[in-house]
Amino acid sequence: MNFSQRVWALTARIPAGSVTTYGQIARALGRPHAARAVGQALHRNPYSPRVPCHRVVAADGALTGFAAGIAAKRRLLSREGVACRADKVDVAMAWRFA
Repeated sequence: MNFSQRVWALTARIPAGSVTTYGQIARALGRPHAARAVGQALHRNPYSPRVPCHRVVAADGALTGFAAGIAAKRRLLSREGVACRADKVDVAMAWRFA
């Protein structure tokens, strides 16, 4: 399984109503400095919405890097009950991979 496939497999595990960060995915893959590569893999996500890349945010909670645009990412998260303020979410309670 290549890096992108591993990113998509982990991202598919993020439950509705939760978010995680690009960095948390990178760390879960054993590549702690690969957050940007995670973002690139998610930008090429061919499995959306089964692989919910809208649930992945920047380390500071910013709604970044969504191919359909930030407004669409905000709408999807809002529908799942994730509160967004000024295009940011609270990552203090971000979902972590076990």
